[in-house]
Amino acid sequence: MGYQERKKSILKILDKRENMEVQEIADALDISAVTIRRDLQLMAEEELLIRTHGGAMKAPPKHPFTAFTDKANVAATRKKHIGQLAATLVKPGDTIFLDCGSTVFAMCSYLKDIQPLRVVTNSLPVAAAFMDIPGIQVNIAGGEMDGSRKAVHGTKAIEHIKSYHADKAFIGTDGLSVQHGLSAHSEKEAGISMAMAGSANKLYVLCDSSKIGKDSYMKYAPLSIMTALVTDKELSAEQLEGLQGKKVKVMK
Repeated sequence: MGYQERKKSILKILDKRENMEVQEIADALDISAVTIRRDLQLMAEEELLIRTHGGAMKAPPKHPFTAFTDKANVAATRKKHIGQLAATLVKPGDTIFLDCGSTVFAMCSYLKDIQPLRVVTNSLPVAAAFMDIPGIQVNIAGGEMDGSRKAVHGTKAIEHIKSYHADKAFIGTDGLSVQHGLSAHSEKEAGISMAMAGSANKLYVLCDSSKIGKDSYMKYAPLSIMTALVTDKELSAEQLEGLQGKKVKVMK
């Protein structure tokens, strides 16, 4: 049975039980626990389920507009390249903030071999990605659950983040322009971004080129707040010139 067939079978099982242990799934499919454990990790990265300690649970239903999984599929190749580049900035022993952006989530698969590592996040997919990796310690912010973004937001989450210090913060953004700086879809997302920025030595903003030159609903920070912008090779020469005119360091 190939991975695609196993994936369908696992999802059918979780439709009935919602939460199962690795060995239970392995017994049901007559497949080794090692293979099932690997499949569950891949499926968690695809946002098809949520990894739990020793097993998996059914992922919550998608939100029709801003579901994290839908955002993750937009410009997926660009986000993968940005995530890979951003991961090169992380060193063993670092403490890092990772927000709930889908571009930031693309870093996770490239961080797994960088150990030891401390990760402070408000993202459930980020927390799940590192759950079974002993060398990576995860600290997840407490607060109000945002089902559509699969993240934790609110005053308590901001206070939680502010109580820690990180070497580096990696955040996404919904808009970035020379005229208006960084912008977000909502106040709650802007609040998390600012909390991470204010509690880290360095701030890296991960943004694919399709969002550069555009503004979202709420302006929350000037470009000068960034240590560097991490983007993709599709950034135009005109956009690059404008950013460099604002003394923004661009990695692409």
